[in-house]
Amino acid sequence: MAERGATVIPDKVVARIAVRAAQEALATRTDTSAVHTKLAAPHASVTAGSGTARLGLTLEMPYPIDLATASRQVQQYVTERVAHLTGMRITEVTLAIERLVPAEGLEHRRVE
Repeated sequence: MAERGATVIPDKVVARIAVRAAQEALATRTDTSAVHTKLAAPHASVTAGSGTARLGLTLEMPYPIDLATASRQVQQYVTERVAHLTGMRITEVTLAIERLVPAEGLEHRRVE
């Protein structure tokens, strides 16, 4: 039974907030805006209930990057941001790295 006065936030809305938070986190990890604009928008899935949520994010990361550190930072930022904006307790944020996007175009690496 839901608490009286408790607001239920649809999973779709929580997913949008998570996507935005992931984009913000990646923007702080990316040295140039050119690299950030090459990254496809993240995708999020949410399993929520009883004031808690588990989040799954599929995203691209810039390359080169320390994946372990960057992943932890994205998870922490998304956890804090979604919790702050929704009032939910985020129990888990899983990341699936879909693709690494080179910071420099391959054309700059050719030997002529």
